[in-house]
Amino acid sequence: MSTQINVVRYASPIGKLSLASIDGKLVHLDFEDNDDRLKTIQTRRFKNLEWKEGGAAPDPITDWLDGYFAGTVGVLPIDAINMVGTPFQKSVWDALVNIPSGQSVSYAGLADQLGNPRAVRAVARANALNPVSIIVPCHRVIGSNGTLTGYAGGLARKKWLLDHEAAMWAKAA
Repeated sequence: MSTQINVVRYASPIGKLSLASIDGKLVHLDFEDNDDRLKTIQTRRFKNLEWKEGGAAPDPITDWLDGYFAGTVGVLPIDAINMVGTPFQKSVWDALVNIPSGQSVSYAGLADQLGNPRAVRAVARANALNPVSIIVPCHRVIGSNGTLTGYAGGLARKKWLLDHEAAMWAKAA
C-alpha cells in the first residue's frame, strides 16, 4: 500500500514554495527549485510514496505563511505539521522553533543550548534536514563569526528572511 504525498505551490515574495502534505499534515516546505531535495528527504522518511501535484495545502499553513510574508508573526501551526526524524533531529528542530523571530544563533550556540557543545556538526546536519523551512526557522542559524552560512534555499533568501523578520520586529517596537 502506498502513501500519497500531495505537493502544492505557494507564491512567496522570494520564490515559489513547495508544500507537501500527507493526510492533511504538512511534511515538507521548501523552495520549488529544491524539489529534488524534497523527494530525497521524504522518500527516506516515508516508504512507497505516490506523488500528486495540486490540490490544497493545509489551511493553517497557508494562513500562517500569508501572515508571515505580510509582516505578521503568528502562532506556529505545529499541530498541522508531521515532523518525522530521529530524536536528536527533533530536539534540534524544537530548539529552532524557540529562536525568537528577528534573532539568530550560531550552530555552536545551538549545540550549547542542547547541552552538547561538541555536537556542532550534528546540529548543522539536523538543521540541514529540517523538512519545513521557514516555519521551523533554520534560517535563523548562522556561523559563529556572524556570517550567513548553509541554507538550502540559498544565502540571498536566508538574508531576505532575516531582514524581513528584523523589519517586522522594528515595526512592532
